[in-house]
Amino acid sequence: MTETKKSATLSLNGESYELPIFSPTAGPDVLDIRKLYAQAGVFTYDPGFTSTASCDSTITFIDGDKGELLHRGYPIDQLAGKSHYLEVCYLLLYGELPTATQLEDFESRVTRHTMVHEQMHNFFRGFRRDAHPMATLVGVVGAMSAFYHDSTDIADPWQREVASIRLIAKLPTIAAMAYKYSIGQPFVYPRNDLDYAANFLHMCFSVPAEDYNVNPILSRAMDRIFTLHADHEQNASTSTVRLASSSGANPFACVAAGIACLWGPAHGGANQACLEMLKEIGSVDRIPEFIARAKDKNDPFRLMGFGHRVYKNTDPRATVLKQSADEVLELLGIDDNPLLQVAKELEQTALHDPYFIEKKLFPNVDFYSGIILEAMGFPTSMFTPIFTVARTVGWVSQWKEMIADPQNKIGRPRQLYLGETERNYTDIENR
Repeated sequence: MTETKKSATLSLNGESYELPIFSPTAGPDVLDIRKLYAQAGVFTYDPGFTSTASCDSTITFIDGDKGELLHRGYPIDQLAGKSHYLEVCYLLLYGELPTATQLEDFESRVTRHTMVHEQMHNFFRGFRRDAHPMATLVGVVGAMSAFYHDSTDIADPWQREVASIRLIAKLPTIAAMAYKYSIGQPFVYPRNDLDYAANFLHMCFSVPAEDYNVNPILSRAMDRIFTLHADHEQNASTSTVRLASSSGANPFACVAAGIACLWGPAHGGANQACLEMLKEIGSVDRIPEFIARAKDKNDPFRLMGFGHRVYKNTDPRATVLKQSADEVLELLGIDDNPLLQVAKELEQTALHDPYFIEKKLFPNVDFYSGIILEAMGFPTSMFTPIFTVARTVGWVSQWKEMIADPQNKIGRPRQLYLGETERNYTDIENR
């Protein structure tokens, strides 16, 4: 971020105030309003932070109008097509693509941290079997700080590094344990001979009674889902992690806060909401009815998995994931699945209907990831935990960047107060 010679002038009550302008390496210029309250005595008002930059960052850049998503400058389609998840993790954490030696070392460190403390198994047994896996994840990840005391000092760079590796390595194990617990099956320990995605599938779907071989097409599809969800700039859960971090909270507590935020259906729960919508539609012959409802402004029904708040023309992640969805459906040969038939027909309708085209209601990454996970056999309740596994590296990268930022200070948003002004207390007998 560099300050330009340009500035903006704010005229207020006969006074003028000069606001410096910063220019990013990509994206729109930014007005610096940090001294506005001290100089002019006014706040800015921006619900949802739609026009406010809360930090500077070098990790991820999104141009919604162009449908562009860059991690450290690399386009997401290149990373998803040529790289793999742990290499992208290294890129997000350290800023550059690794050499072969660096990648081997990083993968080894992650692999050897995938086991969780044995006593943490007791936490799972304290939950009801029908608890949503996200509720379990919030509790268990938050409890990690009770077990890994040697990586909670955020002032120590080495402890920050250890915490980062632990979170990335252990989240797949914890998510798989949450799934196994919910279906009454025994926990499956991680295997060091499997890659990140294959190991997660192994922990979710294998049982002690027989061998389980991970299909490479399914493993590749899962790796792509992880890669495409690794980071997404200053979204709601990432902003939550940063805000929690600004207080000096330990990294496990901060990531637990991010998980709680991600749980919302407008954020990480979008692909689950998409599949639930497909179940509501039920069959291909009912699609016209629901299309009509989607076009009716007075009908509360909304199409989930279509369009995006940030991307205005296309979701660059969806193009990549559509290919994986087609590969998985072909591999599993489940064309007779009514739910997936509805999904495919709805996709074709959205791509060719003038209303959808005009409104830019294109299938997004949640639509295709939901189809893939459903085809693999995951219940919808596991969709958001899988998103959590993928996004952990983004949270950790943003957390590390924020802790090292000399401008870091505790978050304290302002408000537009519309309540009562000062009034005197009335005794209860006089009310």
